[in-house]
Amino acid sequence: METTENKKELLRGGQFLVKETKAEDIFTPEDFSEEQKMMRDSVKEFVDREIWPKKDEFENKNYALTEEVMQKAGELGFLGVAVPEEYDGLGMGFVSTMLVCDYISGATGSIATAFGAHTGIGTLPILLYGTEEQRKKYVPKLSTGEWFGAYCLTEPGAGSDANSGKTKAELTEDGKHYKINGQKMWISNAGFADVFIVFARIEDDKYITGFIVEYDKENPNGITFGEEEKKLGIHSSSTRQVFFNDTTIPAENMLSERGNGFKIAMNALNVGRIKLASATLDAQRRVTDVAIKYANDRVQFKTPIAKFGAIKLKLAEMATSAWVGEAATYRAAKMIENRISLRMENGESHADAELKTFEEYAIECSILKVACSEDIQNCSDEGIQIFGGMGFSADTPMESAWRDARIARIYEGTNEINRMLAVGMLIKKAMKGHVDLLGPAQAVGDELTGIPSMDKPDYSELFAEEKEMVKKLKKVFLMVAGSAVQKFGEDLEEHQQLLLAASDILIETYMAESGILRAEKNAKRFGEDQQKEQIQMAKLYLYHAVDTVNQKAKEGIASFAEGDEQRMMLMGLKRFTKYENMPNIVELRNSIAEKLTSENKYMF
Repeated sequence: METTENKKELLRGGQFLVKETKAEDIFTPEDFSEEQKMMRDSVKEFVDREIWPKKDEFENKNYALTEEVMQKAGELGFLGVAVPEEYDGLGMGFVSTMLVCDYISGATGSIATAFGAHTGIGTLPILLYGTEEQRKKYVPKLSTGEWFGAYCLTEPGAGSDANSGKTKAELTEDGKHYKINGQKMWISNAGFADVFIVFARIEDDKYITGFIVEYDKENPNGITFGEEEKKLGIHSSSTRQVFFNDTTIPAENMLSERGNGFKIAMNALNVGRIKLASATLDAQRRVTDVAIKYANDRVQFKTPIAKFGAIKLKLAEMATSAWVGEAATYRAAKMIENRISLRMENGESHADAELKTFEEYAIECSILKVACSEDIQNCSDEGIQIFGGMGFSADTPMESAWRDARIARIYEGTNEINRMLAVGMLIKKAMKGHVDLLGPAQAVGDELTGIPSMDKPDYSELFAEEKEMVKKLKKVFLMVAGSAVQKFGEDLEEHQQLLLAASDILIETYMAESGILRAEKNAKRFGEDQQKEQIQMAKLYLYHAVDTVNQKAKEGIASFAEGDEQRMMLMGLKRFTKYENMPNIVELRNSIAEKLTSENKYMF
């Protein structure tokens, strides 16, 4: 396990909103250790050899190829990066886990899904909730690729309500076995999995229970499968229904305690959400890279289309979203890694430290899942547009990238669910005293009724105005969410459109701040000239964030405030989203795009 880097204060989950984060305190991809760079390069070489050249085969539903690639990944140790060495894993920290997930997932969504399902929800529940006997029996085989894992939670009619499943587990008369009966759907890796994490209800329990179920083709034990699902994308990801008919398992194969299945499922989703964010990053890099090369090669009106302003706009925005997504994802990953290390230093077991930490940073996990899944969809959509008619053809990689990207907004809880969760969890943290929202929200309220300062701020230092703008965006969230909580109290969860608007303010603030902090940290250590385009990307993203926050805050305010209260809040919003020195975004885009096209690749 990689250790905590010096004794910095570690912000708790959600505290980014009310506490200042300094640039020197965040982790960025430029901070990768030599070991991590070697791991990254090994994964990239593996993908470029085993996956990228075979995209056509993956699109033609070659499920055997997916299994073969997963076995090779296991042999190289990629499936066991997060697994402690005592269970035949590499025992690396969470940043390294995210790094491998990032770079192995970019070439095709089929491998991204197979890898994520196996290393995440297929393995982690046993590692984090299993007994020592269960860990020793299953985890080494899963970490090396000898066995593959799948996760059976979703049922027909259950959807986002994970605890509403009807699959039953009945204890036999001798008390030594459970018989499982039921149906699961949308099960990734079902076609080649050896171990299933199955959730079922015992008697009339309020909550479901988790079980470890082995599958042997020679002795199927009442387990049957539906045909491979016909899907929009991820064509070579095995996705089947799984049926259990008196499937008998030893009683000791219960995972954790009776009725603990819902908690297992929710915590598994927290990990899956941030890993899904990382799984979109290299996809964005590759799509952007291919688009740059095509734009340089494609000549229209005797000019490479990369020279046209409309194409420069697209390339700059694609690169900016990818770069900011990296900043935010690895910022959170290091926070999680440091918190896990700190808990272990204080005597907690590895499993307990991870469980508590992922629960702690559930807000950030949801933020990243939403932001990055939507960024890869937008990126691939713009990639098709740059290719024009060729982008619509299956002969180019853009078409499959767009289709593969679409599932990311549904996986690990839909983006709508995650948006509402992010705000809901933050408010619950505030009520428990884990994040002080009340004091800062009251301060914003006092500021709204006070007399604005007429002093002209000093914005001579790099990012001085941008960091001040981020602070003001946080005030917008506190103003809108604080007023909404006061007005609706516990009934706030019934006002979903208001929660969605508040969530977008929260998401854009976190992402914009991450970009600013990454650019500032790197400008200080590498020089502003060397980081010119990165500084421009941070400013470009913030400009869009301010625009989004302004729009969503108006929408939210109008939904619950009237008269003088509404006027006061709208005046505050105008103050909080006003630039003193508005950036020339056309100039920013052109400069970023010209760097990309001159290098003929995504190089940041």
